[in-house]
Amino acid sequence: MDIYTLVGFVGMACIIGAYAYLTAKTKPNPFVLHGTNLAGAALLTVSLLVHTNLPSLVLEGFWAAIAIYGLVKAMRARRNPA
Repeated sequence: MDIYTLVGFVGMACIIGAYAYLTAKTKPNPFVLHGTNLAGAALLTVSLLVHTNLPSLVLEGFWAAIAIYGLVKAMRARRNPA
């Protein structure tokens, strides 16, 4: 196992952990949820740039974009509580 595969496994663990967190918590912290998803997508992207799998690389791009959207939405909600 090379370092890039190990990095990919850590990214996978982040994404699975975030999903488990979302499922377990009644009111998940969006910064924890989306931040962990973004970290996982970034780590998996590093792995996929070395061990190329184009469909998975595209998936991680969307995963990261959704996580960034969630973080921006959470930051706006924190600034302007309703």
